[in-house]
Amino acid sequence: MTNLAKRIIPCLDLKDGRVVKGVNFVGLRDAGDPIDIAKRYNDSFADELVFLDISATHEGRGIMLNVIESIAKEVFIPLTVGGGINSLDDISRLLDSGCDKVSLNSSALNNPSFIESAANKFGSQCVVIAIDAKKRDDGSIGVFTHGGRRDSGRDMCEWIEEAQDRGAGEILLTSMDSDGAKSGFDIDKLVAAMEILKIPLIASGGAGEMEHFLEVFNVGVDAALAASVFHYGQIDILELKKYLKESNVSVRV
Repeated sequence: MTNLAKRIIPCLDLKDGRVVKGVNFVGLRDAGDPIDIAKRYNDSFADELVFLDISATHEGRGIMLNVIESIAKEVFIPLTVGGGINSLDDISRLLDSGCDKVSLNSSALNNPSFIESAANKFGSQCVVIAIDAKKRDDGSIGVFTHGGRRDSGRDMCEWIEEAQDRGAGEILLTSMDSDGAKSGFDIDKLVAAMEILKIPLIASGGAGEMEHFLEVFNVGVDAALAASVFHYGQIDILELKKYLKESNVSVRV
């Protein structure tokens, strides 16, 4: 794992042109205008933004380039975009529109060689593999697609290893079991992932208070992603960074 400053990353889940947030991937409610929210995070010392069009794959449509272009004009921190990315042309258009990295999920699972193609053409640093993981009834940890609606049949650890071997530059691991519950990040899944990974790991799902970020960074992840605690003002990013710095976590303030 890397020893660089730990990153705080707000996530904007987009549906029908609005930012939404749910619990365990369901019960979505409106959280505001994506451009306004992105500008606010740009001004509040977020390290990066992740922007996920959560219904693009499920609805069988492409990426919302106009929204991405509008956001890229307003923010000056790295922007990662995911949802509905199915070709190298999609990635090229997104990078041209102002985003820095792309997040691949269903398209990578459906065609794992897409990871290699993307990494070879655009560089591994551009390719983030998003993994939505949930414990199955038999105790195994599965990988889910289409906004958490479908079990891909893949094992989380096996898929992490394959994605890394195929050229992924980063893994964004979301625990569906803890998503939106605000009871803390899913340390067990993250530790299992870190035993495999040589590339950066972004933890997602479960942030509810500042102590949860301290806990997950002390485990060794490179970045922590959250949505509702930032969207609804429960945690201020600058205050969070001050707290982490006082707790001997390296962050950019």
